[in-house]
Amino acid sequence: MIQLSDRINSMEESATIAMSRKSRELKAAGKDIISLSLGEPDFFTPQFIKDAALEAMNKNFTMYTPVSGYDDLRESISLKFKRDNGLEYSKDQIVVSTGAKQSIANVVLSIVNPGDEVIIPAPYWVSYLEIVKVAEGTSVVIPATIDADFKISATQLRNAITPKTRMMIFSTPCNPTGTVYTKHELYDLAQVLKDFPQIIVISDEIYEHINFSGKHESLAQFPEVYNQVVTVNGLSKAWAMTGWRLGYIGAPKEIASACDKMQGQFTSATCSITQRAAIAAMHADPAILKDMINAFHRRRDLVLDKLNEMEGVQSNVPEGAFYVFPDISHFFGKSYKEWTIENANDLCLYLLDEALVALVTGEAFGDPNCIRISYAASEETLLDAMSRIKDALAKLS
Repeated sequence: MIQLSDRINSMEESATIAMSRKSRELKAAGKDIISLSLGEPDFFTPQFIKDAALEAMNKNFTMYTPVSGYDDLRESISLKFKRDNGLEYSKDQIVVSTGAKQSIANVVLSIVNPGDEVIIPAPYWVSYLEIVKVAEGTSVVIPATIDADFKISATQLRNAITPKTRMMIFSTPCNPTGTVYTKHELYDLAQVLKDFPQIIVISDEIYEHINFSGKHESLAQFPEVYNQVVTVNGLSKAWAMTGWRLGYIGAPKEIASACDKMQGQFTSATCSITQRAAIAAMHADPAILKDMINAFHRRRDLVLDKLNEMEGVQSNVPEGAFYVFPDISHFFGKSYKEWTIENANDLCLYLLDEALVALVTGEAFGDPNCIRISYAASEETLLDAMSRIKDALAKLS
């Protein structure tokens, strides 16, 4: 019998990936499944980016690259940070990785020692806790409620800090809630963090451009915490490049060097062709994303309108990303046929069985009263899915 490590045995499978797999299995079995479980844009990569990739192949950019990425790519990312975020990162402060997930893992593994505490506001992205677990750190979760638009306060943050606190990880716009922190709210958090210079903050900004509230704000813009913040971003969401696998960080040089060292022993650099295509994306005017962002905005409103018609479903108004995260605790204790709903996981399985709609339980994101709905699908598909969900929920009593 093969004995696996305690490390892998203690790790949870990604709930989003697990539900996606289950959806594919049911589709293969002939079920008419609508999957709203994955955070993947239903748009195609822009043609000018694909053209850049083709040009790179034709010019034989097919060899190993520097671990942190091509110099001209990192210079392009540096220009992007300055143009879009007002952040000054030299190319030596930038590390390109195989997706933002690896970027986050690199930072955590470079900073966190066994027993170190990592503050994570909930709801959180599913992988944060598991990456901290691999580093043998301890996650300290700060719950944020739907009434607070799933945002933590400066007071909550200060109260969570202990002598063991080494890191904080959060996202804005947020997966799974779509929450967007304002400049004032980030400033309040920065005023707490500056008093604890030993704390490194991972600011996950992968949904930066999918923002319905106006200008995106970065935590690193505040000089008093600039040297404590690692800004994480990538190409998957705004540029519809999920399969290309490219993420990056802007960080203090010591952390960037540590991530280069870490990555050099695990994966080395990401795909050379992806990197050349990324240069085109970095130089592009984000204004060309307007049509996609407007489409997501319309879809958000469509989903919220339909959820508001469902008795017992409580929703806030997310200002970014492409998720809604409604509270469905009203249905706990209710039944239909052989189903009794005890928690959000039960409700997701019930909706998969009864409505043939795949969603993800909020328990995976740190809030057991909610479910995550991705609206990265056509309006026609969303209308069909919302109708199915409404009918299925109405059967519970």
